[in-house]
Amino acid sequence: MIRRPSGRGTAPASRPIRPIAVRAGRGPGGGFRRTTPVRRASAGLTPVRAGALLALVASIAALYGVATTEAFTVQRTTVEGATWTPEQDILTALALPAGQNAFALRTAALEAKLLGLPSVRTAAVTIALPDEVRVAITERTPVMAWRVDDRRFLVDESGLLFGELGDAGPDGATLPVVTDRRSASAGLAVGSTLDPVTLDAALRLGSLVPADIGSSATSLDLRVDDTEGFVVRGSPADWTAVFGFYTPTLRTTELIPGQVRLLRSLLLGREDAVLRVILADDRSGTYVPRTAPKPSATPKPHATPKPAATPRPKASATPRPKASATPRPSATPRP
Repeated sequence: MIRRPSGRGTAPASRPIRPIAVRAGRGPGGGFRRTTPVRRASAGLTPVRAGALLALVASIAALYGVATTEAFTVQRTTVEGATWTPEQDILTALALPAGQNAFALRTAALEAKLLGLPSVRTAAVTIALPDEVRVAITERTPVMAWRVDDRRFLVDESGLLFGELGDAGPDGATLPVVTDRRSASAGLAVGSTLDPVTLDAALRLGSLVPADIGSSATSLDLRVDDTEGFVVRGSPADWTAVFGFYTPTLRTTELIPGQVRLLRSLLLGREDAVLRVILADDRSGTYVPRTAPKPSATPKPHATPKPAATPRPKASATPRPKASATPRPSATPRP
């Protein structure tokens, strides 16, 4: 038999109280409340609105007139700050079409085009009304010239080949020159980048002057090739110093200061007798002396020719006078 629990002694469950919704216009006590009607402003054209609309139309018409008139057509472009960058390259990068309206130009887009040139570090483009575009650029700074065959490239501190020296414009005579004879360098062009080890070695060796190594040479030539690596040559002394190849870990460019000191000790006081120096590292090196020219043999004196014998005079037969016959006396006539 199942007994049902008794409800006695238990409190009845509490039910949630529902809020009483009061309709708009009706009071809590059930009475109706009168509301005052709100009058809306008319949407008609007021003088203020008419003036604003007229000004907007005039502005649009003015903008259209400015954008289509020939008075603001770009007539000239001026360039400032260009030393290594040909002006024609800048104009080609801007690519301004003929009849371009100055108000339709976007200077930010033009600056982005100029930054695409390898030689340009920063660029600013401004519009000078009514018809001029002004360009101001900041170029990369060259630290050396990199020669490959007949081409000379400008190199900045990051190793970027950002320009090329030509017949026109600056010749870069004050820049150190590195002659690159490596076979892989034939593919170098503007926009290429030298590897960090090669760049560091070239900067260190390219900054040397004859006094740094105790030389009386007037200039130093630097080259790099596939056979000996980096080689310094004194001119006009005509000696060579082989510094060799460098790598990121095994033979680093940190050897160069010691190699320079070693080269100085080998050249100082004997430069005229040195033909070639090989710098194995910063503490050991060898040099090849110049071969002294052999003295030329003293020519033997020529034998003095004997005087020719005086010819004896030939005895000429003196002709003897013939004795003339004495005429006989004529006979005395007889008486």
